[in-house]
Amino acid sequence: MDIIKVILTAFLSVTALFITAKMTGHKQVAQLDFFDYISGITIGSIAAELATELEKPYKPLIALAVYGLASLLLNLLAHTFPKTRKYINGTPTILMADGKLYRKNLKQAKLDLSEFMLLCREQGYFDLDEIQAAMFEHNGKLSILPKAANRPATPEDLGIAVKATHIGVELIMDGRIMGENLSRMDRDENWLMKQLKTKGHKSAKEIFLAVYRPEENRLTLYPNE
Repeated sequence: MDIIKVILTAFLSVTALFITAKMTGHKQVAQLDFFDYISGITIGSIAAELATELEKPYKPLIALAVYGLASLLLNLLAHTFPKTRKYINGTPTILMADGKLYRKNLKQAKLDLSEFMLLCREQGYFDLDEIQAAMFEHNGKLSILPKAANRPATPEDLGIAVKATHIGVELIMDGRIMGENLSRMDRDENWLMKQLKTKGHKSAKEIFLAVYRPEENRLTLYPNE
């Protein structure tokens, strides 16, 4: 009977914490999803209780298992049914668009005007006239779309043709040769060792990281310090 009571009260507290976290607003969550935020706090609290509960340690242990299971189930639900994400994680909120501030949306996001302006300044926008749109994401971050006149110029804007860049491939990591990456680049260890010797290194163990850029046929070495 006690076990059933613990399970039911754990689920009740999950629900209560979820609703409370929703009411506090996105800015409390930072980069965590809502349920990750509340389950992280609660699991830590239960784990602390488990460490001090000497008479009936199985009770907090069961509650801990319930929270872990509930977290896994909600994450699985969000990935399996994308439409449920807006109910679990929330949705972005438009705070400003086309020179208009939305007081109602600011209130919904639990932000006052000074906090909003602080977030804008943190991204380098000291003048709201430079902003085309501002959106408060579900993870508590502010995304800003600057007006066209205030966006950084790109090579395309200037009519300059640039070469495509490619991601470098790690050939040595922490002194270990990445054989699979070597093969993928149509290279072998003999070639790699020649490259190391030309740069004054005797073995791969002397290298913390080696990155190869095939479009430039260039190997960049970061030796152990």
